[in-house]
Amino acid sequence: MSSRRRRPFVGLLALNGVLLIALGAVTFAPKADAQAGRSRGTYAMVAGTVKGQQMPIVYIVDEANAELVGLTWDEQKRELVGMGYRNLLTDATEVGRARN
Repeated sequence: MSSRRRRPFVGLLALNGVLLIALGAVTFAPKADAQAGRSRGTYAMVAGTVKGQQMPIVYIVDEANAELVGLTWDEQKRELVGMGYRNLLTDATEVGRARN
C-alpha cells in the first residue's frame, strides 16, 4: 500500500520539476522588442464632423510620435474604420518649406 501512496507524489514531483524548468526558460528567454523605434505614445482625442458625411469622426493624436489618425464607427460591420492618417512632423516641415 505504501507503493500506491508514493506513486502520486512522484508524479507530482516530476510535474513540478517540469513546470519549474518551463518557468525558468520563459523567465530567462531574450525579450522581444517589436517596436524598438517608437516611443510610448501620449494620446489626445477630439470628436468632430466631416462635410458630406453623417457619422461623426474621432481624431486621435499621438503627441509623442507626432501622428494623427481619423476613425469613424461603421454600424453595419460594428467596427472602427480608418478615415485617414497624417504624420505631423512631415506636415510641419512641408509647411516650413512652402513659406521660404
